[in-house]
Amino acid sequence: MELNRRLRNVFVSGLVACVAAAALAAADRPDTRSALVVHEWGTFTSVAGADGQAVPWRPLNGPSDLPCFVHVLRDGPKTWVPGGLPAVSALVRMETPVIYFYAPSEQTVDIRVDFNQGLLTEWYPNATTAPQFLPKDIAANTSTLAWTGVRVTPGAAAVYPKESAPSHYYAARETDANPLKVTNGQTEKFLFYRGVASFPIALAATAGDDRRVRVDNTGRDIPRVVLFQNRGGRIGYRIASAPRGVTTIDAPALDASFASLGADLERMLVEQGLFDAEAKAMVATWRDSWFEEGTRLFYLLPQASVDSTLPLSINPAPSRVVRAFVGRLELATPEILADIERALRAGNIKALLPYSRFIEPFAAQVQSQTSGIDRARVQEMLRLIVLSYGSEGGC
Repeated sequence: MELNRRLRNVFVSGLVACVAAAALAAADRPDTRSALVVHEWGTFTSVAGADGQAVPWRPLNGPSDLPCFVHVLRDGPKTWVPGGLPAVSALVRMETPVIYFYAPSEQTVDIRVDFNQGLLTEWYPNATTAPQFLPKDIAANTSTLAWTGVRVTPGAAAVYPKESAPSHYYAARETDANPLKVTNGQTEKFLFYRGVASFPIALAATAGDDRRVRVDNTGRDIPRVVLFQNRGGRIGYRIASAPRGVTTIDAPALDASFASLGADLERMLVEQGLFDAEAKAMVATWRDSWFEEGTRLFYLLPQASVDSTLPLSINPAPSRVVRAFVGRLELATPEILADIERALRAGNIKALLPYSRFIEPFAAQVQSQTSGIDRARVQEMLRLIVLSYGSEGGC
């Protein structure tokens, strides 16, 4: 019994010593994590082909929607081939990721974003490392943006550049995030960037003649999808789960309101970890584009998938990072294809304008399924549509 008591005392004394030593070692090590909180949102946009898989398209083939102070990879989106169409073809347009910073006191951070199988094409404020050229193969490329010495300045005056022309770029500023200042003096409420990519999309969707959409999820834990339709200004949407495998979603009745759809999307984004104001800012930013004429599938991407495609590193490391990205898959329903076919045969460019940057892959789908359409005439119509936007985006 006495031996047991002595052994127990030795064990307790050793345990106390180990705990004390561990505490002392921890005190000697500086905490590399700061009280900084970082939130980000963005969109990956793709176009579904006849088989439901994402098809190559020209994501930069459309009107500019950015202020002229935004930095642009001039060898990328502003490269044009004879005939007027942008030379950049890809599977994905990464649209308006913005990174917000929240700190209890002023601090300086270094940020780096790598875009695997992609090319970063626009950014603001000025980056210390940025793409300089258009790669021959976007799918084999890794593109990098880095901002070194960014000052996070809680409580600083919110003085940011703004042009007289309207732009949905400014809606992202309507949050409580801290003002930022980079080394050359440029200021903004967030770090902004965009790009194009050719990584495979794990979600496929086809719209059938029965007005149902077949969704095939081939490997991502997608918590929710939204099927949206706008026909002549009347809208409808249906929210569904998307487990791995095949899911069929009935076409929604066109009796919904923009207000209810916006509220539901904001709620889903908050569930992903965004603050209320951030979710509102994201929906406000993309309201015109997300809710325009057409049929599309929205889906929420798991953060692990975003981290794999778009690695983000911040030094010192934040205490928390939230990245909420929405996938957008544009669909050509039988009704849309019929409308486009009629317009192509009639030479009616005005009827094609609502499809904007998606008209080229949609027109290609029509031509692959029908005969008797003058291909040279179609190409000329597409060229005129692109030229109507202006080759330099108004800047």
